[in-house]
Amino acid sequence: MTLDPALAQEIIAAVDAGFDSQIAFTRDLIRHPSLRGREHTAQELVHSAFRKRGWPTDRWAIDVEEIRHHPGFSPVEVSYENAINVVATHTPRETKGRSLILNGHIDVVPEGPRDMWTHPPFEPHIEGDWLYGRGGGDMKAGLAANIFAMDALRRIGRQPAATVYLQSVTEEECTGNGALACLVRGYRADAALIPEPSEHRLVRGNVGALWFRVKVRGHPVHAREATAGANAIEAAYRILAELRVLEAQMNRPEEKHPRFADHPHPLNLNLGKIAGGDWASSVPAWCEMDMRLAFYPDQHPEDVARRIEEAVSKACRDDPYLSNNPAQIEWNGFFARGYVLEEGSEAEETLVAAHRQAQGAELVAEMATGYLDGRVFMLYDDCPCLVYGPRTENIHGFDERVSLDSIRRITHTIALFVADWCGLEEV
Repeated sequence: MTLDPALAQEIIAAVDAGFDSQIAFTRDLIRHPSLRGREHTAQELVHSAFRKRGWPTDRWAIDVEEIRHHPGFSPVEVSYENAINVVATHTPRETKGRSLILNGHIDVVPEGPRDMWTHPPFEPHIEGDWLYGRGGGDMKAGLAANIFAMDALRRIGRQPAATVYLQSVTEEECTGNGALACLVRGYRADAALIPEPSEHRLVRGNVGALWFRVKVRGHPVHAREATAGANAIEAAYRILAELRVLEAQMNRPEEKHPRFADHPHPLNLNLGKIAGGDWASSVPAWCEMDMRLAFYPDQHPEDVARRIEEAVSKACRDDPYLSNNPAQIEWNGFFARGYVLEEGSEAEETLVAAHRQAQGAELVAEMATGYLDGRVFMLYDDCPCLVYGPRTENIHGFDERVSLDSIRRITHTIALFVADWCGLEEV
C-alpha cells in the first residue's frame, strides 16, 4: 500500500528536522576505526545510542562454538574477543503490523597508506555534498539512517506497531558471521532491510564469496646460486596463473547464471594480499597469497572450493619443484553462498511504494557482484531481505565518501517503509 500523502510528508519533514544530528552521529561513528578486532569502541557508541532511546539492548561477543556447525558459518582464524554485536528491540504497545529487522554492519576495511588519503581516513570531513571517511559509505551512514528513521517517527508522536530489531553487527567484511550470530541467537522477523551502499537501487541478489590462502614453500639458497634453489614467490605466481584460468572458465557465457547474463565479468578473483621471502640475497623459502573468488548464487562453496583445489593441484603437478612439494590451501574467511530475491514479495512492494513517495521515481533493481549479509536472512530464515542504500564512491579505496543528499533521501524511504510495513501507533 501507499501511505497517506499528508502523513508521508510529515514523516519526511521529521527526517529533515533531525538530519543535522544524524550526520553528527555518523561522523562520530567514523571517528572510531572499527577495523577487524577493534570494533568494540564503535559498538559502545551504538549501544549508548540505543539505550538513550529507551530500547532494551543486547550486546555480546560472537561465540564461534555457537555458530560453527551452522551451514552459513565461515571459517575464522582471529580472536572474536572484540567482535561485538549490538541489537536493540522496539516493542509496540499492541502488535498490529509486521515485524522488521533493520540491519547494518559496523566493521570497516583497512585504510591502506594514510599518505594516499587527501585527509586522514578516520577524521570525517564534509566538502560540498560529500561526507568523507573510511566506513562512512560502507556502511555507517546506512546504520545511522536506520536509527534516525525510527527517530523521525517518534518526532511526530508515532512508533512502529510491530516489533523492530535494530542490529549493528560485525564481521560483514570478512565472514558474515555477525549477522549469522544474530540469527542463531533468535532474532527473526517478517522482513529485513540493510542500507548498504547501492545508489538508491534494490539489490536483487548477490554472488557468493570464498576467502582462501595459498601457502607455498620453496628451497632457499644464496642468490649467487639461485638456480640451485626453488623460489617460492615465483612459484606462487605460477599458481596464480592457473587460478586466473579458472576465473576465466567460470565467467564463460555457458557457465553464467541467468541473472548475470548481461554482466561482462561478474566473478572476480582478487589477489588481495601477498607476503614472502626474508632477504633480498636469499632465494625465498616461503610465500603466502590471500585471495577472494566470487561464484554464482546457484553454486555451493564446497563445489567451488574443489575447483580451486584442483587448479592449485594442477599448477603444482606442472612444476618440477612443487610436484614434490605441493602448495597448501587454508580457508580463512568467507565461505558464503549468494542469493536471489525473487520478484513479487510484499516487502519489496512496500519498498517500491516508499521509494516512489520519497524519491518521486520508480525503484530499479540490480544484481551485486560483492558479498552482502542479506544472504543470512534469505537462505537461512526464508526472510525477504531488502538491500537498499545511499550513493557512495571509493568504498574500500582512498577518499571513501557518501552523498549527504543521498543519505537524507534514503532515510526518507526507510522511515516511510517502516511506517507502512509495521504500521504506526501513538507513542
